[in-house]
Amino acid sequence: MMKKFPFVVLAALVLTGCLTRPPEQQQPPATIEQAKPAPSRPHRPPRAPLPAVPTPPKIKTIDWQGAFAPLMQQMIATQGVNPGSTLLINRLKNNTNGNVQTGNATDALYAALASNGKFTLIPQAQMSAARQTLGLSADDSLETRGKAIGLARYVNAQYVLYSDASGDARSPTLEMQLILVQSGEIIWSGKGQIPE
Repeated sequence: MMKKFPFVVLAALVLTGCLTRPPEQQQPPATIEQAKPAPSRPHRPPRAPLPAVPTPPKIKTIDWQGAFAPLMQQMIATQGVNPGSTLLINRLKNNTNGNVQTGNATDALYAALASNGKFTLIPQAQMSAARQTLGLSADDSLETRGKAIGLARYVNAQYVLYSDASGDARSPTLEMQLILVQSGEIIWSGKGQIPE
């Protein structure tokens, strides 16, 4: 048993690394280097200011109901129109030298005539469906009387109110015509100036 003891001790020392470990060497002390300053950026001249965005022109808001009121009174007083007759209102045609809010004008015409009771108006939804069926653009202002009359016949209207704005867009001249669909006869026309 004694013969095995030195062999076991020797094996334990080899396995733990006591015999094979080299003598420790001293590491040289670490040197500390100063950080180098970052390279300076080249001097850039300040940027030129961006040009100012031009202010868009102001669109003048027109009191369409006030502008149409005297013309509507004249039209309603027209002789020979039976109360409750079916009326198609076309979109206001823009013949001015600029932009005119034709959608607002058409809405004002609907509002003015809907509250009157003299005519039964073709609803705007029915007008849109009829335009689509006939292949007319939704934004088509029915620029010709022939188109307006054709559309009125399609929706079984008895009358068409054809209107346009001409002249200076800031103070347009309104012209309106009430047309009998069956014959194409203009049974009333009126003209008015929108004050600037």
